[in-house]
Amino acid sequence: MGLFSFIKEAGEKLFGNKEEAPEMSPEEKTQRNQVAAQAIYDRIVALGLPCTNLGVSFMSGQVSITGNVPDQENREKIILAAGNVQGVDHVDDQLVVAAPTAEPRFYTVVAGDTLWKIAASQYGNGSKYPAIFEANKPMLSDPDKIYPGQNLRIPAL
Repeated sequence: MGLFSFIKEAGEKLFGNKEEAPEMSPEEKTQRNQVAAQAIYDRIVALGLPCTNLGVSFMSGQVSITGNVPDQENREKIILAAGNVQGVDHVDDQLVVAAPTAEPRFYTVVAGDTLWKIAASQYGNGSKYPAIFEANKPMLSDPDKIYPGQNLRIPAL
């Protein structure tokens, strides 16, 4: 459990990422936050990530996630699915893990990165990039489709 940081301008566009305008009424802000929370919830469900009693809320760039997950791997994937969304700068992880293990390791992609380069820096061997690719499925559909600002799971080998 904890607060994870993401780059607000990077990520998949799931909902309108307009900044809250000062002239927005409280009702409009609440409705905007509910739409964003539902889009993130739908994304997690569409990816088939296992979580019972999943709850997602959104307010001013921060996503809060609650629920029960079977293992650390799926916890990390849910955090990344919620955080790698344009307009999200923090994920408050309140997920309960049935079989907890070590805390996650994440890597933020920078311009010019490839999975090979990331594997070389994290493991000392670029040919181990498939481990990173597999650890980030289903969020990644192709090892060549990563972008600056995206956060990736770095699994222990």
